[in-house]
Amino acid sequence: MAAVHLIEGPVGAGKSTFAAQLGNRLTAPRLILDEWMVVLFSPDRPETDFMSWYAQCKNRCIEQIWRVSTDLMDSGIDVILELGLIQHHDRQSFYDRIDAAGCGLNVYVLDPPEAVRLRRVRERNASQGDTYQMTVSDEVFELANRMWQPPDEDEIRERNIQFIGTSN
Repeated sequence: MAAVHLIEGPVGAGKSTFAAQLGNRLTAPRLILDEWMVVLFSPDRPETDFMSWYAQCKNRCIEQIWRVSTDLMDSGIDVILELGLIQHHDRQSFYDRIDAAGCGLNVYVLDPPEAVRLRRVRERNASQGDTYQMTVSDEVFELANRMWQPPDEDEIRERNIQFIGTSN
């Protein structure tokens, strides 16, 4: 049975870099929410009421990413997903979907210190290198940072979460 390799963590944690490394190791496709959001929705980003717009677009992307993922897994191909499920209820909802589909699940969480993440985001904004998708302002960083809910003990135990060290 094919499996989902779900990568989670706050903004600037190193998720995209880890996804690329994992994709190379597993020879599995990576379906990364930010890539879909940039291609499909960035030109339409509003100046105001950004969060409401973002939530709607994010949900539509996740639905399509899940459709593509199930097609791949039905063909015996593992998928690597980076979906920005930064809150408990979002992850639980996705876990329920995975359970209902009967596929395997591996969860990786990256959660370096906030100062490290902020430095990475600022460097990524400036260099616009391989993992750059969009500029993340300090204000957006702070908003996303406040929303991040790391896995609690129950989630860690129930989902056998692997924490990936990314301290530099």
